[in-house]
Amino acid sequence: MADTTGRDTQSSRYRRPNLVFFVVVAVMFAILVSLGNWQVRRLEWKEGLIGTIEQRIRQEPVELNRILTRWQDSADVEYFPVRLSGRFRHGDEQHFLATHNGQSGWYLYTPLEMADGRVVIVNRGFVPFDFKDQAVRPWKPVQGLVTITGLARNPLTEKPGWVVPENTPADSTWYWKDFAGMAKAMGLSGDQIVPFFVDASATENQSAAGPVPGVTRIVLPNRHLEYALTWFGLAAALVATAAFVVWRGMRRPKAVK
Repeated sequence: MADTTGRDTQSSRYRRPNLVFFVVVAVMFAILVSLGNWQVRRLEWKEGLIGTIEQRIRQEPVELNRILTRWQDSADVEYFPVRLSGRFRHGDEQHFLATHNGQSGWYLYTPLEMADGRVVIVNRGFVPFDFKDQAVRPWKPVQGLVTITGLARNPLTEKPGWVVPENTPADSTWYWKDFAGMAKAMGLSGDQIVPFFVDASATENQSAAGPVPGVTRIVLPNRHLEYALTWFGLAAALVATAAFVVWRGMRRPKAVK
């Protein structure tokens, strides 16, 4: 009895993998490799995007009409440098909740009316959280004709995710950049409004005090190579583990005396 029990225990310990085992391993391997390949494709896309952005932001600022022509051709003006002049309508200012250098506060979105009547929604820059109200700011709004240099930004067509709170135009508070909603809150409509934002890099005739310009976030995270290596590494580990299981199953148990 002892010998039989010993042989049964020994045999079960080295049982050979069956067909189900190989199917499961094959499916898991295919999934892991597919995820790795997807990350490789994402890596190529992200590197291309970063290269495009770097090329665009190095260009000299051009007049607004040239950017508008590009918008009409491709509806893509993201990060193209632009130069425009006009007068700010500070009474229609809107506030986008943001952080800058670890400090919470607001980006000030203000309509800039140009001489021909067209209006551009300009992100003038960052102010600390307590400076949402113009009346408490320790500086006066810049008045008169100003010249802006900055980066054109494509508008969003929908909320970027369900976790983002809903905007509250009634108190000029925005959690995502709803172009149409912001334009409506500013009283803008029709052909008078330029159909994209401009993030100000510099504003002529503005004193040292005021919103901090140049807040456009250009650095894009790129960890796709790391993710790809992780998935491929898991696939390799799976193959190694399966090979060990098969090898162990092929071993013949020694006879028990």
